[in-house]
Order: sequence, then structure tokens, then C-alpha cells
Amino acid sequence: MTTPKFIELARALIAAPSVSSVNPEWDMGNQQVIEHLSGWLEPLGFQIEILPVPGCDGKFNLIASRGSGPEGLVISGHTDTVPFDEGKWNRDPLKISESHGRLYGLGSCDMKGFFAVVIEALKQVPLERLKQPLTIIATADEESTMCGAKALVELHRQLGRHAIIGEPTGLKPVRMHKGISMESVRLTGRSGHSSDPALGVNALEGMHKVIGEVMAWRSELQQRYHNPAFAVPVPTLNLGHIHGGDNPNRICGQCELQFDLRPLPGMQLGELRDELSQRLERLLAGSELQWQLEPVFDGIPALETPAQAAIVRAVESLTGQSAGAVAFGTEGPLSQQHGHGNSDLRPRPYRSGTPAG
Repeated sequence: MTTPKFIELARALIAAPSVSSVNPEWDMGNQQVIEHLSGWLEPLGFQIEILPVPGCDGKFNLIASRGSGPEGLVISGHTDTVPFDEGKWNRDPLKISESHGRLYGLGSCDMKGFFAVVIEALKQVPLERLKQPLTIIATADEESTMCGAKALVELHRQLGRHAIIGEPTGLKPVRMHKGISMESVRLTGRSGHSSDPALGVNALEGMHKVIGEVMAWRSELQQRYHNPAFAVPVPTLNLGHIHGGDNPNRICGQCELQFDLRPLPGMQLGELRDELSQRLERLLAGSELQWQLEPVFDGIPALETPAQAAIVRAVESLTGQSAGAVAFGTEGPLSQQHGHGNSDLRPRPYRSGTPAG
């Protein structure tokens, strides 16, 4: 079997829809993408493993390896895309098209096009002369739950010594990225008629205090942590969603705030959640408000690969550019755990408080 040319590889990958989303109406499987990659890599001499992702119907990971040894290189990417609104595209998102020297299509950059580039490059490499193994990994659901990368961690297998993840960075090497957590604070009070505030416990007024505390905490974190390698050199915290109450003339009985926190390397998600939990405990003591703090999803730790690491020096030499930092997250922290499965992303119990007295 002859491996298709680059443009044909890209066309087939983009034509295979593989949206991942926390919204079931959008979410779909990635089997067709995995089968394409398997069919192209096997003729190049790679041993293929297609692994169903436990608990995720229609989701698969692929591990394609050639060679053996302890110092292998992993080239990794994700097979899913974000959802799309077809009515807002000026071309078919599932058909690759070219304009002014650029290729357009859903996933052309992030990151189905990466697999097409890798396979095109492999056709020009004398793979029979490999001194260490080369492994290609394709994961499911990076854009939503990261269930694919988490499942690979649970294999407890050493998949390689070094890894390159093909996220779009303008071909500039990146050795650091921020982490991300999304947190929910829920307050439960007691509703009643607004004509007599003593009848209830207003969760919305309580959330006003919580927001002030969260913003004060943000300021303190930004005073404590700073890394000039990042364009935004401090951890960020964004208040992104709030909902509470049901009518203006009723005391608000429930209110929820959601925010995202992007820590710098060296900041641990679990420790940050514990710190905020302690602050909320003190703030709401005696308020008659019940409260809960829990992750919206498990989160992604920040990543830092040492500047002197062999893989960093190699890519800097090949690209002629110094490795930098980005604010978005990747599967990199999970890739670092392949072989030992010691994951900081395991679900943590939510924190909660009950009325005093």
C-alpha cells in the first residue's frame, strides 16, 4: 500500500469529523481518524495498537511504534477538534481548501494537519536505521475532557524518553505553559419574600463577598508569583460565569460562580484549591450559608521542561529559535507521566461548608 501524498492525508483527516465537547449534542467519536492513521502508519513498518478509551464510547487512542530501546522519541497529537458553527464559515469546514498559500479546514492547524506533516516526513526518513524507538501517539478528547491522554497514563507504560506535541506555535519551540483549572463555588441560603429580608439567607449577597475574596486572592497570587518568560507573567484568574436566584422579589436561595485559574509552573492545583477552600471557610463562617468548592474539571498542571534538557536543545538547534512559553495548556503534563501513572489530575473531593451553630 502506498501512503497518500500530504494534501490527500490532510483532506481525509479533515473530512472525518471528530468533534469533542462536554455538550452531548456536539460530542462525537474519533474512530475514523484513528483508522486513517493506522492505515497509513502500518505500511511504514509501525506496530499499531488501537485502544478504546474506558468509559468513553466511540473514543480511541492510537499507539504506533517502530524500534525498541529506552531512549525513544514520542511524537504526539490529538485527533479531536472543537465544535463549529457551519453557518459562520465562508467555506466547508470539513473540506480542505487552499487560499493564498494557506490550507483551511476544521483542524487544519489544531491539529489534524500535524499528523499529515508527520506522516509526510516519515516517508522521507530511513526508518530501518533507527537506533532508538519512534512512537506516534494520537489521542482522543484533548479539547474537552482529556480522557484519551489520561487513559494512556493509566497504562503504566514507559512510552518514550522525550516527547514532542504538535500544537500550533508558529513553528517556535515551547518548553513551558501555564496550567488551567476551572472551579465552581456554590452557595445555598434560604429563599423567601423580598419584603422581609429576615425571612431568608441571601446567597447572592454572600456571593458578593465571595467574589471580593476571590479577587483579593488573585491579587495576592500575582504578587507572590511572577515569570517573565510568559507574555502575561503572572497567574490569571477570570470570573467567567455566575447564576443565581429566580425573581427580583424573592430572596436568592442559590448562587453559583465559575472561574478559571491559570497557574505558572511551580504552582500546584491541589494546593491552590486547598488555599482557596481555607479562605472561604473563614469568610463564610457564621453566615448561615452552605458552600461548596469543586472543580468543573480535573484541571491541567503547568508544564516546564528544563532549558538544558536534551530535547529542548535539539529543537532549538533545528529551528534556530529559543524555546518559549505559552498561556494555553496541552497534554504535556500527562505525557510526562507515561510509565508511572502518578497523576495530579485525579479527581479531588469537593470542599464544602455548612452553616455555623
